[in-house]
Amino acid sequence: MKKPFLHRVIRRFCGERDGSVMVETVICLPLLIWALVATWEFFEVHRYRSAREKATYTLADMLSRETAGITDTYMDNAMRLFDSITNDDGVNQLRISVVRYDADDDKYFIRWSKTRGTGDYSELADADVASSHSELPIMNDGEDLILVESISDYTPTFKVGLGDTLPIDTRLFTKIRFASQLCYEGSYCYQPPASS
Repeated sequence: MKKPFLHRVIRRFCGERDGSVMVETVICLPLLIWALVATWEFFEVHRYRSAREKATYTLADMLSRETAGITDTYMDNAMRLFDSITNDDGVNQLRISVVRYDADDDKYFIRWSKTRGTGDYSELADADVASSHSELPIMNDGEDLILVESISDYTPTFKVGLGDTLPIDTRLFTKIRFASQLCYEGSYCYQPPASS
């Protein structure tokens, strides 16, 4: 008995293997391209963050070695140095603060705080750090700490799920190395009484 024509056509079609590579390519190629682009974008985000961490570390190290007071010109040049190290045209903001710990009150307070660049940072006040025990290290009574913070917005080149912009912030603190305090021009610095 001869099988019906439609049955033979369907059977022949199911047995065909021509074109399967094309179908696999159409399905897999977009996924492979997305994976390649996403890998590059994630690497670029980490490179972007790493450059800012290195720049923040450099500024913190530079400030920790200062023996003279910090001036407005010094702060402007620190911002230029930060931009130069990060090597991009992005909008960066920098905040440098000196924090002191008072053991009697078990509180931190701001000796001085200055910002440069464009962004959401404002100069820190005592209320911002007073009870920041979980964010700042354990310090001795009367000890000063330099806090260097930066923030930048990373704009992804490709849309791979990172959003329109990704805020990249860094935060680093260090002790003053070669002086007893780091003063800012025009701001209070402790002057020990003159010995007679």
